Amino acid sequence: MTNSYDSFQKRRLRSSYASVIISIAIVLFMIGILGLILLKSTKVANHFKEEVVMSLFLKDEVTKDQINSFRESLVKESFTKELYFISKEEAAKTYSKDLGEDFLDFLGSNPLKNGIDLHLNADYVTPEQMQELEQKFLKNAYIIDVSYDKPLVEQLTKNIQRISFWLLVLSGFFAVVSIILINSSIRLSIYSKRFNIKTMQMVGATKNFIRKPFIWQSIRLGLIGALIALVILAFVIYYIDKYIPSLELTKDYLSLLYLASGILISSLIITWVSTYFATQRFLNLQTNELYY
Repeated sequence: MTNSYDSFQKRRLRSSYASVIISIAIVLFMIGILGLILLKSTKVANHFKEEVVMSLFLKDEVTKDQINSFRESLVKESFTKELYFISKEEAAKTYSKDLGEDFLDFLGSNPLKNGIDLHLNADYVTPEQMQELEQKFLKNAYIIDVSYDKPLVEQLTKNIQRISFWLLVLSGFFAVVSIILINSSIRLSIYSKRFNIKTMQMVGATKNFIRKPFIWQSIRLGLIGALIALVILAFVIYYIDKYIPSLELTKDYLSLLYLASGILISSLIITWVSTYFATQRFLNLQTNELYY
């Protein structure tokens, strides 16, 4: 009879642990997917920002040596992603190709200017930053005019801010849901041991002494759940990268490291906090309240 009861208890305990691990793994996997979306959305947003071009038109009297010196100074600036020099002759050829006829034959001379197409780093592609740069460049002795698509920059900034806001809201919602689900699983697991907790307390064990093994057990279960979530997430990332290689998921080692670290740390924090408060609740109950 005793052996049968012990076997039943062990099976129930294993089932309880398995349900906690599965719950943690599923929740952390969803957090990982959301984290991946957040990380890649930032990269995608930066990609579009860095496609915006600020054109600097140079005065006719600026010499080649001065242009080269100016280009070298721009390359060293923190706002520069990359730049391309476009001579007035190249610009005329491109313009003629777009028109379908040689406008130089009609005008008799080339009215276009030598220019530099400047791609900025993503942090500088905002209406305020680009306006400051425009004013700075207009004060330069070599530059006669500055041109960029202001409505595009404003619209791009607004759209990115709007998308970022809703992604953060969604992240917050998933974080709350994940904490509630993991907390519920751990509470149910500890609920089944509430009599053991009270018995230990009645024989003189301190709260910290009683709480410690439960916390360590939950942390171990959390780590197992996190590792399962990471394995599944790795397969998902592999197949996404296989079918959508332009995202370069498997090559972005830093983002993947942040993601894996975030999942592991989340599992540790959530399981520790949930177990602490769950055991605290049963430690504070009276013996007759354990049956309700």
